[in-house]
Amino acid sequence: MKPIILGLLAIQLAYGQIPEGKKVISSLHLYDLIDKASTVLTTEKRHFEAPNWAPNGTYILLNSNGKIEKYSLKGDRMEILNTGDLQKCNNDHGLSYDGRTLFISSGKNEIEEHSSFIYSMPINGGEPKMITPLSPSYWHGVSPDGKDIVYCAARNGNYDVYKMSANGGEEIRLTSAEGLDDGPEYSPDGKFIYFNSFRTGKMQIWRMLSDGSQKEQMTFDNHSNWFAHIAPHNQNAVLISYIEDQVQSHPFGKQVKLRLLDLNTKEVTDLTPEFFGGQGTINVPSWNPEGTQFLYVTYSLEDL
Repeated sequence: MKPIILGLLAIQLAYGQIPEGKKVISSLHLYDLIDKASTVLTTEKRHFEAPNWAPNGTYILLNSNGKIEKYSLKGDRMEILNTGDLQKCNNDHGLSYDGRTLFISSGKNEIEEHSSFIYSMPINGGEPKMITPLSPSYWHGVSPDGKDIVYCAARNGNYDVYKMSANGGEEIRLTSAEGLDDGPEYSPDGKFIYFNSFRTGKMQIWRMLSDGSQKEQMTFDNHSNWFAHIAPHNQNAVLISYIEDQVQSHPFGKQVKLRLLDLNTKEVTDLTPEFFGGQGTINVPSWNPEGTQFLYVTYSLEDL
C-alpha cells in the first residue's frame, strides 16, 4: 500500500478511498484454473486484504486493521498472529518458499505519518526483526533459497525495485527508469524478477534477470496491469488489470479483472469478469502449491 506523490499524482491509502458514509464488505475467493470458476470462501462486513496461500497448502494469511490473520482453507478465521510491536501491518506481506519465515511491511507506532519498513519473523512466533532501516519500503518477494528479498521503495522521490539480503545489509537498486516500478517477485527458479513499470507511459508487466539486467516487457495492452504472481510451475502468472487507465496508481474501489499471462508466449487471457476491487485484491503471492488455484478478494459497499 503506497501513498505516494509522483508529479501531481497522489496515491491515497485504501482506507482514504472509501466513500464517506459507506462500509466495506470483503469476499475471499478461490479461483480454480481447471474448472475455470471461482468459489467464495467467506464474506465479512469488514475490510480485509491481500491473501497469501501457505506453501504447505494448509492455511491462508490476510491483513486487516494493521494485523495479520490466519484462516483455514474453508474460510474460517483461526487466529490473529502475534507480530509483537508491529500493529500497522499493511497489505505487502508473504512467506518464504519453505514456509518458515513471514515477511511483513509495517509502519512504526511512534511515527504518526505513514511509514513502512520490512520485517521478518518465524511463522510459528518470535520477535520481528527489521530488515530495511529506510522507509518507505514494501516487501513483494523472496528468492527461492530464502537469501534475498525484493521490494518497492521510494528513495529521492522515485519508487524503484530494490534487493537486499533477507538478513539486512546493503540495499541494491535494480531499476532506475523515470516513474513507478513496483510489485517485484522472483520466478520459482530464481532466474527472473517480475515487476510492473510505468516506464512506457502505461503500467505494464516486465521482467529482468535477478541481477537487474536484461529488462523485458511482458504485456502490451491498454489496461493498467499490476502485480504479476508467478505460478509454482513457472509457466504462467496471474495479474490484476484495471479496466480504466489509473496511470501510476492502484486504488481501491475500481473495476478490475484478473488475467493469466503465459510466460513463454506473452499471451494474456481473461480469467474473471470485471468486479469491484483493486488495492487489496491480489497484492501478494496467493497460489496454491500445485499452481492450479489462487486466492483473491472482491469488495462491495453498503451504507453505515
